[in-house]
Parts: sequence; C-alpha cells; structure tokens
Amino acid sequence: MTFSVTLLDLAGFAALLLWGIHMVQTGVLRALGPRLKVVIGRALGNPLQGFCAGAAVTTLLQSSTATALMVSGFTAAGLVALVPALAVMLGANIGTTLIVQALSFDVTAMAPAAILAGLVMFRRGAGSSLRDLGRALIGLGLIVLALHHLVDLLRPLEDAPSIRMLLGAVATVPLIDVMLAAVLTWAVHSSVAVVLIAASLAAQGAVPPNAAIALVLGANLGSAIAPVLEAIGKDDPAAMRLPVGNLVNRLAGVLLGLALIEPIGRLMVTWQPDPGRVAVDFHTLFNVATALVFLPLLSPLARALEWLYPAREDPADPARPRYLAPAATETPVVALGAAAREALRLADALDDMLDKAARALIGGERRHIALTRDGDDVLDRLNREIRAYLATLDPDELNPADRRRVEEILAFSANMEQAADVVCGRLMSDAGKRIKRGIAFSSEEEKAVRELFDRLKANIRLASSLFMTSDARAARLLALEKAAFRDSETAAARIHFDRLRQGLAPLADASGLNIEIVRDLKLINSHVVAAAAYPVLARTGELLDTRLAEQR
Repeated sequence: MTFSVTLLDLAGFAALLLWGIHMVQTGVLRALGPRLKVVIGRALGNPLQGFCAGAAVTTLLQSSTATALMVSGFTAAGLVALVPALAVMLGANIGTTLIVQALSFDVTAMAPAAILAGLVMFRRGAGSSLRDLGRALIGLGLIVLALHHLVDLLRPLEDAPSIRMLLGAVATVPLIDVMLAAVLTWAVHSSVAVVLIAASLAAQGAVPPNAAIALVLGANLGSAIAPVLEAIGKDDPAAMRLPVGNLVNRLAGVLLGLALIEPIGRLMVTWQPDPGRVAVDFHTLFNVATALVFLPLLSPLARALEWLYPAREDPADPARPRYLAPAATETPVVALGAAAREALRLADALDDMLDKAARALIGGERRHIALTRDGDDVLDRLNREIRAYLATLDPDELNPADRRRVEEILAFSANMEQAADVVCGRLMSDAGKRIKRGIAFSSEEEKAVRELFDRLKANIRLASSLFMTSDARAARLLALEKAAFRDSETAAARIHFDRLRQGLAPLADASGLNIEIVRDLKLINSHVVAAAAYPVLARTGELLDTRLAEQR
C-alpha cells in the first residue's frame, strides 16, 4: 500500500469516526435536547450538582463543546453564577473520558446490530423522538466500525518506513505532539476522536507511550480552544469568562503533564502494559486529577475572571444582537435558546418605550416622543436579526418540537415589534396632539391612563415569563387581560358621550383623546397577548377558532 493511499484511507476512516460522533450528538440533541438543557439549568445551583450534570450530559452528547454552548447560554444571559458553570465544564471533561473508555474496548460485533436497529427506528419513527434515537444508534455503530478499520489500517505501519519515519520524528518532541493534537482537535471539534486515534496509534506501536500521552494532553487543550475563539468576537467581555476559565484549567493541567511526562509515562506503562490502554487510561486520570485540583479553586478563579472581563454596562449599539452566536446554529437546541434570549430583549425594549411614551403622553415632555421613536428602530433591527438567524437553521436538523419553538419565537418577536409600531405611530401621534392642542386631562382620566400603562407593563413581564415557561395557567391569566382593556375602553367611551350630550366641548376633547389612547393601549396589549399566550393556549386546545357563538 502506497504512502498516499494509506493517508487517504486514514483520513477517510477518521472522517467516518467524526460523522458517527456527529450523528450521535445530533440524534441525542433532537430527542432529548430540551430536557438536557433543563437538567443543566437546574443543576447550576451549586458546583457539585453542576459537575455531575456536566459529566452526564456530555456522556450522552459525546461532545463537551455542545455542553459548553448550553452553559454559555445561561451565563451569557446572567442567569447563573460563574462558579457552577465552571464546575459543569470540569464535569463535561470527565464525560468525554467515559465515552473514550466505553469505545476503547473491542465491541466491533455490536456495530452491525446497532446500525440495523438504528435504521429500523429511524425509518419507523417518523416525526417522533424514536427516529432521533435511531439516528444516534446508527452513529454509534459507525463509530465502532470506523475504530475497527482504523486499527486494521494501522497494523501494517511497522512495514511502512516512510510513515514510521514521519511518526517517529514527531514522537521525539512531546511539545510538538501536544501542539499537533491541539490543532487537530480544534479543527475537527472533537477531542474524543483525537484521543481514540492516539490510542489506536499507540496500540499498533506507531507511536511510543510518551508520545500517546502528549497527544492526549494536546487533545484536552484543543477542546478548550474553540470556545475561546468563538467568544473573542462577542461585544460583551463577560462572554470570555467561561471559555477562558475552562482554558486556564486545561492549560495548567497540560503544562504540569508536560513537565512530568517522563515519570508519568513510566508509571502508566508499569500500571498498564497495553500501549493503547495507556492513552485511554491517562485521559481519564488526567481529567479526574484536574477536576479534583480545580474544584476547590473555582471561587478565586471566578473572581479573577470577573475582574479581568467585567460585564459591559452600556453597549454602544442597543440594536446589536448579544446572543445570536453563529457557531450555535450547529446545535439547534442551543441556537433556539439564543434566539429566545434575544427575543426577550424586544420585550425589554418595548417596556422601555412605554416608560418614555407615558412621560410624553401624561407628562407632556416633547423630547420623549423622539426617544420613543428611537426605541422602535431598535425593535425593528432586532426582529430582523432574529428572523435572519433562525433562517440559517437547517430544517432537516429540527425535530417537531424545535420547529414549533421556531414558530413561537417568530410570533413573539413579530408581535413585540408590531406593538412597538403602535407605540411609535399611534400613541406618539396622540402625545403630539395633546401637546400641540394643550389638552388637559382630569385627575381621574390621568389616573386611569397611568393604571393602564402599569397594567400593560405588568402584562409584558408576564408574557416574557410565559414565553420561556409555556405555563398554561399563566397563559390563561394573560389572555383574560384583554377583557380588562375592553372594559376600560367601554368606560372611556361612556364618559366621552356623556360629555358630548352635556355640551361640554373642552372636556369632550380631552375624553375623545382619552378614548384614542385607551384603544391604542388595548391594541398594544392584544399584540402582547398574541405574542406569548395564544401559542400556549392553541397547543393545549383552549383557544377557539372564532369568538362567534355556535349556531344552533
């Protein structure tokens, strides 16, 4: 077999290994993604729970990167402290060792059965999580097959002087091995694959045990590089805290391992004579030791990271997306979480617009009309960014729950943006009319308008919570708020017509404008209800197609 053909075969089977890992990851994410995210979210209360959750979730996903993206979503939103998030990453590193340990044994015989069972589940489970679990099972079979062929391919390396010379030259300098494995891990986004390849090389005698250990160190370092590079492009420096903290843990362990590689190599060979097992077992011991050392040190590390990367208090451009990371689109459940967090910013911006609108309408402050309209531009741009971001998701990668969530995010964003249009257009027109004409409200009218503004702002907060929880009871409460605004409109109309009948023209002008304001607030509230309550009520079967009474 020629040198070029051998390299081509090696690259092909490595690609098959990567594709198998990708299938397992996407299959598990589609079937269990939202539940896994809930598990991580609940475990972020303390470091020990976070550590255990990180290990468990990464074992299922076969990717510490996917776990990191989920955790980054919580930390970027400011929902959790940094210490538990760092603990999750230590647990995620342990999770990768469990995967490698399981795949290091000879389980080739199970590969055909796994692929066959996975294919049956995939074909018969259309539209259900069974199809996604079948996909994961097919991926598991492909991983085992790829490893089997890699081992077979590497067996005759002793008879290939050119390849032995290349590997021998690299194996003499551990630092080069570390750098090579780190770059390869960063390129393929899988430390599991690189560690398994290193174990295969060592098992066939292509590299000595010390070189295999150095390759494992490089794989661990490389797995922490990609999240740092992704965070560099973000506007908020605080986004660097978690990936840099994980990189510090990895780098410290790698430097210590490099310094002690000779005694570590002798100890590992004495304890485990099989060269292939040396790489696998060292991978486990390295991550366990790193976790034991750094778990007690996470609090001072977190304080140092928070000092080094302070949160940005006042972003230069409020319309610039904060959470729409391009890399997250490879993991739909993470991308949808990012889009949902960005959509919540629309609700916050609408709430801020209503504050300014109230000062313009009730306080007669003309400058707040322009400030309110500036807020509408922010919502317009954010809504466009969210739509464009969701459009980049591959429809074939989305399960039915993911597709429904896409529709909910789009509906929430669109309704918030339309509500802002009403504030910017009709409500600010009312404010300009009142200021220009010098219309004065009675104390009762002013109090009623203030109460409606407060009620509307409370409904926006309820809608934001409902958007994330999908609680049916909260959805019913929000939907019932429409009746309260209808009652306010009816009361305002009654007062206005009473004044018209009594010939009180100045008071009628005020009450007429008051009706317009109440109707505009009612319309804004309708958009808020449609943004969050209607999707939940439609899913639970509590939303009627029409308000018309059934004909008998």
